[in-house]
Amino acid sequence: MGEDFPVITEAEGCWLLDADGRRYLDGVSSLWCCLHGHRVPSIDEALREQLERVAHSTLLGLGGEPAVLLAEELVAMVPGDLSRVFLSDSGSSAVEVALKMAFQYWRQSDAAGQRRTRFLSMQNGYHGDTLGAVSVGGIDVFHETFGPLLFETLRVPVPQGLVAAERGDDVERCLAQLRTLLEAEGESLAALVIEPGVQGAGGMSVYPEGFTKDVVELARREGLLIIVDEVATGFGRSGEQFACEAEDIEADILCLGKALSGGYLPLAATLTTERLFEGFHGSHEDFRTFFHGHTFTGNALACAAARASLALCRAPNFLPRARALGDRIAAGLELLDGDPHVLEVRRYGSMFGIELVERCGVLSREGRLGEVTHFDTSLRMGHQVTLQARKRGVILRPLGDTLVLVPPLSMSDAQVDQLVEVTIASIRAATRSA
Repeated sequence: MGEDFPVITEAEGCWLLDADGRRYLDGVSSLWCCLHGHRVPSIDEALREQLERVAHSTLLGLGGEPAVLLAEELVAMVPGDLSRVFLSDSGSSAVEVALKMAFQYWRQSDAAGQRRTRFLSMQNGYHGDTLGAVSVGGIDVFHETFGPLLFETLRVPVPQGLVAAERGDDVERCLAQLRTLLEAEGESLAALVIEPGVQGAGGMSVYPEGFTKDVVELARREGLLIIVDEVATGFGRSGEQFACEAEDIEADILCLGKALSGGYLPLAATLTTERLFEGFHGSHEDFRTFFHGHTFTGNALACAAARASLALCRAPNFLPRARALGDRIAAGLELLDGDPHVLEVRRYGSMFGIELVERCGVLSREGRLGEVTHFDTSLRMGHQVTLQARKRGVILRPLGDTLVLVPPLSMSDAQVDQLVEVTIASIRAATRSA
């Protein structure tokens, strides 16, 4: 028999209710997508109004009013020169579209461009679970089984240091290795694929300040297209509407998903520039068309939900509240400073990762970390903490032994305090009983 788990039957605000009537605070926004919480009145109303008109109509050979209006709003909202929108149904699909778009763009370019057939991505990155997205991903536990099915991707090394002195050394080492790689292979590379600022599924691993921009600038100098995966970081999570703004970079292709529809329905978007769009122009017999699509592209209900969600994101108090929420969580988690079972609390905007270890040595006078011993994998310590949290009425999710907090940005201060208090209590209960 497997372990029992709650069966969710209802939700309201930041709360989930299960079949037995128990209430749980949703500490992970139902996998980072329910940006405004659950049963949001304005999104509910937008869906009811759309149901009175049409729930779905194909975009193959037709237009769709909700899709057109959503695309216009996205173009007005995103940073940079992105002017064209391709709608799909998941973050993974948005990345697949981006990869195919970049590859075909170069195939339809001049002779030099046609040599650009490979991709560059970040070590330990994650971009979804379809095969193209897996190919540019870099997490062995998710991806190594499928190695024979994947296309070749080159990797940018990422800094591993845990303290300031180590991080500084790591950044210079990684950038030097990237320069060498680009000098040797740059002309064969179609695009860089990067999560800006933080690697989400890679354990909430936050890049040192400026590292994202340095990597992007080096890649752009060699002519690579820049594919920015903001599936997790888009719509206020970074403290700005988009992490591109927080990191001061521009995308040639931008991937959005998760919170795009407020977590209501599957929806994703891949945005690109007029330059790339024009690369697909030609007569019918040239077959330069981007042959990609699926049944529910631009689904009317999903687009209506997304438009209502974007309206909330544009409200004057949205970003200030997102920043304040992140600050409040960070302040509360300071109680974990010095805990021998907490290696590091990592923060990117309102996204947090708490890495758990069996034992963590103290910092030396030189700023170096002492001996670190990790929990045996069989203990599933991150999972044990989530079970403790569930007993206390909070839903959390681990990434291995890194505990993740990504709450709805609509959480009240009292709910934030409850989330933090339960998280700390659950860590201490689980680690001290190991």
